[in-house]
Amino acid sequence: MLLGFAGVLIFSLTLPLTRVAVTHLDPLFVGLGRSLVAAVFAGIYLLAIRAPWPDRRQLRHLALSSAGVIVGFPALTSWAMRYVPSAHGAIVVGLLPLVTALMGAWLHHERPSVGFWIAAAVGSALVVSFAVFHGGGSLHLADLALLGAVLLGAFGYAQGALVTREIGGPETISWSLIISAPFLAVPVAYAGQRCDFAAATGLEWAGFAYVAVMSQYIGFFAWYKGLDLGGVARVSQVQLLQVFLTMGFAALLLGETVTLTMILFAVAVVATVAIGRRMPVRRA
Repeated sequence: MLLGFAGVLIFSLTLPLTRVAVTHLDPLFVGLGRSLVAAVFAGIYLLAIRAPWPDRRQLRHLALSSAGVIVGFPALTSWAMRYVPSAHGAIVVGLLPLVTALMGAWLHHERPSVGFWIAAAVGSALVVSFAVFHGGGSLHLADLALLGAVLLGAFGYAQGALVTREIGGPETISWSLIISAPFLAVPVAYAGQRCDFAAATGLEWAGFAYVAVMSQYIGFFAWYKGLDLGGVARVSQVQLLQVFLTMGFAALLLGETVTLTMILFAVAVVATVAIGRRMPVRRA
C-alpha cells in the first residue's frame, strides 16, 4: 500500500509541474521531450537487467501502449496545462481509472454490468458538467484535450496490462519508451525551435526534469511493484486519492484557488469511479 501511495504521490505532481514547465517551454517539447529523456533511463535499466527482446505480439501491444501513455496522454495534458489550472485538469483526468477499466473490459472481451455503465455515464456527465460550469457555459478546447488524454491514456494502460503480466511492469514501461523514442526525436527537435529557452527559468526546467524522470518513469516502478505485492484490486484504490493530492499541490505550489465547488465535483467523480470499479464484469 505504501509503494502504491508513493506511485500516486509522484503522479499527482505531474499536472502542477507540467503547468510550471510550459510557461516558456513549448507544450509539445514538454509532452514528448519528457518521454525522450525517460527513454535514456529506460535503456540503461533494460541493459542492466539484460532484458530479453519482446516477441512480435508483445511488441504490437507495447507499440499501442506507447501511442497512448508515451505520446497521447503527455502531449495533450501538456498543451491543456497552458490554458486551464492544474486543479481543473485533475478533476477531468480523475476519470482515468474508470475509463481504463472500461478499456480493459473491451480488450478482454468482457461484459460490464449495468451498474458499471451507470457509474461510467454518471462520472462522465459530472466531468463534462464541471468543465462547462468552470468554463463559463462552454467547453474549452483544453477540456477536449484532457478528455482525449484520458481516452488515449486508458487505452495505453489497458494495452500495456496485456504484457505486464508476462514481462513485468518496469519492463513494460521501459520497452514502451524505447519503442517510441525514434519517432519522438524529430517532433521534439521541431518543438524545441519554438521554445523560448532564454526566458525559461530554473524552476521551469526543474518541472520538466520531474515529469521526465519521475512521472514518466520512476513513478511506474513504485506503482507496479505495489500492485504486484498487494494485489491490483486492493492497491489500485489508492489512486482515488490522486485528484485531491493534485488539487492540494496546485494550491500549495502554484497558489491556485481550490473552491468548494471544485472539491464537491472531485468527491462526486471519485465516488463514481470507486463504485464503478466495484461493479461486476463478466466474461463474454
